[in-house]
Amino acid sequence: MLVLYWRLLRYRVAVMIVLFMLLGAAWHHGLTTIGWPVIVAVLALASSYVCATGLNDIADEKIDEINHPGDRGRPLITGAASTADLWRVAGVAGALALAFSLAVSPTAAGIMGLSLVVGALYSLPPVKLSYRTFMAPLTLAVAYVGIPYWLGAVTVGERVQVPDLPLLAALYLLFTGRIVLKDFRDRRGDAAYGKPTFLLRYGKGATCLASLGAVCLGDALLVSALADRLWLAVLLQPYLAGVLVMLHRLYRVRNRGEEQLAIGVGAKLGNGLLATLLGALILAGYGADRITQATFVVALAAIYAVNFVGFLRHLDRAAIGYKG
Repeated sequence: MLVLYWRLLRYRVAVMIVLFMLLGAAWHHGLTTIGWPVIVAVLALASSYVCATGLNDIADEKIDEINHPGDRGRPLITGAASTADLWRVAGVAGALALAFSLAVSPTAAGIMGLSLVVGALYSLPPVKLSYRTFMAPLTLAVAYVGIPYWLGAVTVGERVQVPDLPLLAALYLLFTGRIVLKDFRDRRGDAAYGKPTFLLRYGKGATCLASLGAVCLGDALLVSALADRLWLAVLLQPYLAGVLVMLHRLYRVRNRGEEQLAIGVGAKLGNGLLATLLGALILAGYGADRITQATFVVALAAIYAVNFVGFLRHLDRAAIGYKG
C-alpha cells in the first residue's frame, strides 16, 4: 500500500502543488514558521493528489498503455498493481486527505472534500472532465493551483480575499499555459481512443498560441499583484522570457523528443519562478530589507540562467538529463 501510494504521488508534480499551497500561506503571513498545521496540510494535499492520480490511472488505463509503457509511475500498466489495488489506495488516500485536513480545521476539511470531488469529476464517468476539450486544462488548474493556494491561506488562519485575486489569477493562468502543453506527450494514446484534447482538435499552432496568451496575461496579472514591490516583478521577468523562448522552440521543432525537452525546460523555469517568489515572500516575512531580498532573487535567477544557457548550448546533454 505504501509503495503504491509513493508511486502514485509522482513527487515532482506534488512538489509543485505544495509550492502553490505555500504561496497561499506566505502571501498572507510570510510563512516564518513551518508549524504542524502546515505539515499536516501538506500531507492532506499529497493524499488528495494520490487519490486523484489513482482514479485517473484507472480511467485512462488503455490510453496509458500507449503513452506510458513500462513507466513505473503507472503501476497498473506495469502489472505492479491491479485495478482493485488502485481503488483501495485511492480510497485510503481520500480518507487520509479528509482526516489530515480535519486536524487543521473544518474549513480545510471542506477544501479537501472539494479537491476529492474535483478529482473524481475529472476522471470518472459520467462527467469525465478530462474528455472535455476546454474544461480539462481549466479544471486541472483549479485542482493544482486554486485549491492548494486556498488551503495554504486557511492553514495560517486567513481567507482568500480580494487582495489575493490578482496573484491567484496570475498563478492560475501561468499554470494553464503550462498544462495545455501536456497533451503533446500523450497525443498518441489520446488520438487512438478519441480523446478530444485541445491539441488534437485545433493543432500545434493554436495550442502554442493559447499557451502564449495564458502566459502573457498571467505575467501582466503578476506584475499587477506585485505593484507595491515592482522591483520583484521586474526580477522575475527573465523566467518568463525563458518560458517564451521555449514556447517558440516548441512551435518550431518537429521531433517529439525535442518537443518534450522544450516543454520540460519551460516547466522547470516556471517552477523556478514559483520558488523565487516564495523565497522572496518568506524573506519579507522575516523583515529582510529590499537589498537582501533582491540579492536572493538575483542569485537564484542566475543559477537557473546558467542551466538554461547550458541547455541551449548542449542539447544532447540536456536530453540525457531530462530523460533521467
